Amino acid sequence: MTFWSLLGFVVMVGLLAAGLSRVVRRTTVFEYQHAIRFARGRFAGVLSPGTYWVFSPHTSIHLLEARPRIMTIPGQELLSADGVSLKLSILLEVRVADPRTATLESASYEEALYAKAQAALRVAVGERPVDELLQTRGELAAQLQAAVEPAASALGLELQSISIKDIMFPGSLKEAFSQTARAKQEAQAALERARGEAAALRSLANTARLLDSNPSLFQLRLLQAASESGKVVVTVAPPEAGPSEHAAAPAT
Repeated sequence: MTFWSLLGFVVMVGLLAAGLSRVVRRTTVFEYQHAIRFARGRFAGVLSPGTYWVFSPHTSIHLLEARPRIMTIPGQELLSADGVSLKLSILLEVRVADPRTATLESASYEEALYAKAQAALRVAVGERPVDELLQTRGELAAQLQAAVEPAASALGLELQSISIKDIMFPGSLKEAFSQTARAKQEAQAALERARGEAAALRSLANTARLLDSNPSLFQLRLLQAASESGKVVVTVAPPEAGPSEHAAAPAT
């Protein structure tokens, strides 16, 4: 084989390899991914993890993330049932459960779920006064979960959890809430002091009644106090009144 023949052969092999690399490629599907195969533009199945050789002109493979992800719905301007303006943000934990539905039923399943969650949040906040929103955050999250879950399932997603991230109020309203909280704390402290004083008065009243019915207990308590303090306590009882020296004469 001459030099020119060998060179021509090498060039032909190179061109063939370059052409094959354009029409045949290798794709690896990892365990944390979903893979959908399309043949001539039509859905042809879901691929399991592994390595695949794909004939590019007729077949394509689309990869989706299979691991759970966190979606944040940032603070939305909302009105509560009593007309208070506030911002409320939530967190959604979702994962792709049905890759075929997630790919074919919406142009972007994340944007579609985002819109559904926004709508559900607006309805749920509008049904509650602001005090209830602050006190029942867990119930609000459960209501949102129940409202958004069917929409997520229709998009091929599994909604694993919804949680309330932040509830934000205007500055004036924050100050009003702060004053209310301080007033409640002061009232609670005053109530506890009143309870303590009432308990002390009841104890004193019970002691007084006990001493009235048992005068000797007073002497015993004094002796006990003297022994504890190391002091001598002397009590002098008033003399008992004796019989009158001159008795009145009986009437005749």
